[in-house]
Amino acid sequence: MNESLLVNDSSASPVAGEALQWMEADSPELNSSLEFSTAPLDFPINPWDIMLCMSGTVIACENAIVVAIIFYTPTLRTPMFVLIGSLATADLLAGMGLILNFVFQYVISSETISLITVGFLVASFTASISSLLAITVDRYFSLYNALTYFSEKTLQYVHLMLLGTWGVSLFLGLLPVLGWNCLNEPASCSIVRPLTRSNVMLLATSFFVIFVLMLTLYFKICKIVCRHAHQIALQQHFFATSHYIATKKGVSTLAIILGTFGASWLPFAIYCLVGEREYPSVYTYATLLPATYNSMINPIIYAYRNAEIQRSIYMLLCGCFQANRAYRSRSPSEV
Repeated sequence: MNESLLVNDSSASPVAGEALQWMEADSPELNSSLEFSTAPLDFPINPWDIMLCMSGTVIACENAIVVAIIFYTPTLRTPMFVLIGSLATADLLAGMGLILNFVFQYVISSETISLITVGFLVASFTASISSLLAITVDRYFSLYNALTYFSEKTLQYVHLMLLGTWGVSLFLGLLPVLGWNCLNEPASCSIVRPLTRSNVMLLATSFFVIFVLMLTLYFKICKIVCRHAHQIALQQHFFATSHYIATKKGVSTLAIILGTFGASWLPFAIYCLVGEREYPSVYTYATLLPATYNSMINPIIYAYRNAEIQRSIYMLLCGCFQANRAYRSRSPSEV
């Protein structure tokens, strides 16, 4: 779920002025976990690192726009947009973390910097995934308690969810910095150095718990959407057509949300549980890179498809707004 992106390929001693490279922490034959090294390189920069840095750049740019729009638009203060802002902020920090990791990896060889970078990425991606769960909970309650959803109590509940989300994320991010790392005990390293195997298993298990909760909630949301569509169709006497279209739209949207989230994070989460530090680092990269794509897709699914945010972007870019163009505020239940 969270990762230091420092993979090593040799155990040569540091040499002044030589470029950083990926090396195996203990021996060339055994270890592919993440560590700084300064030894001669056949290729000065790992292509995987370049792709991760590019991914981080796109993530940061996309989510920075969302954060700026929500922050500077007074009308976007409803619980739904507060949660979307939390998600965008977490993804923005994750993108910045990927960029900083690339810079520090090839410029500064420091265990302290490595720990801070890992902790920053752990906290950011944890906050991103937890914010997705918070959005799912909000969507469920907006349907289950539709009559009382737009109340002051709902906003207070959202603030409590955000407090818990960021509190837990910060705590998990500080664990490696506060000592739960494998720098002094290489044998305990995971596929993501300097995280220990037990730490990575905790993070992966937490992901599966969140994924199951989201799956359960979206299944309940799907039942509510289908029931509402059926009731509306009966009232309008167009059961065959309207019920099918409304139900298909709701189920398709839910499938996209869960499918994107699962396809992005499941491979890396599973590999965190079954992978060993001796495995080739390419496996870590191949499962990690798609996980970062989730933070790239989130603003498209949760922000840019929203009519209010589209209007804010339009006004920001064009400096005007067509009064004859109708915009309607969407509630979180419109999944």
